Amino acid sequence: MEKKMKIYTKTGDSGETSLFGGQRVSKNHSRIDAYGTVDELNAIIGIVRSSEPNPVIEDMLDRIQNELFVLGADLATPPEKNTHIDRINQNYVSRLEKDIDFLEQDLPALKSFILPGGSSGAAQLHQARTVCRRAERICFSCRQSEIISDEALIFLNRLSDLLFVMARHQNQSKNISDVIWKAR
Repeated sequence: MEKKMKIYTKTGDSGETSLFGGQRVSKNHSRIDAYGTVDELNAIIGIVRSSEPNPVIEDMLDRIQNELFVLGADLATPPEKNTHIDRINQNYVSRLEKDIDFLEQDLPALKSFILPGGSSGAAQLHQARTVCRRAERICFSCRQSEIISDEALIFLNRLSDLLFVMARHQNQSKNISDVIWKAR
């Protein structure tokens, strides 16, 4: 019989939590902020998936949610810890780049800036993109005092690009135009 995971442990009641590997840190530690924002991004992607995106995007988002768990574990585990976990590597980045290339081939060329919106799913994908950009900024900030891999940062950068392209693809699949920015 498998042991159930306990939801509450009471170990964080004093404002500290553990990184993977056991190191206790404040809940406002930069690593906690980094992987917490990745978790927020994952939750928003769950919202996108609940709005029934087109099947191509749905399949990509399913994979990406799992990859975000890998990224969260990567960020929660200082590299000096002698713990074996999967870490984000170039293969993860390459998959995102292939997804971008695949989705872009049927999209019209961008000729102006677009605003978040169009379909509900596209607007949610734009929200996910902005949270992804925030996660990237937090990871860069964290990198000033912690070791964060180049691949993790590149992954977030590519993922935000993919989320932008997904939003455009979602609008196109619903026969809804992107919302063009008009300077006033």
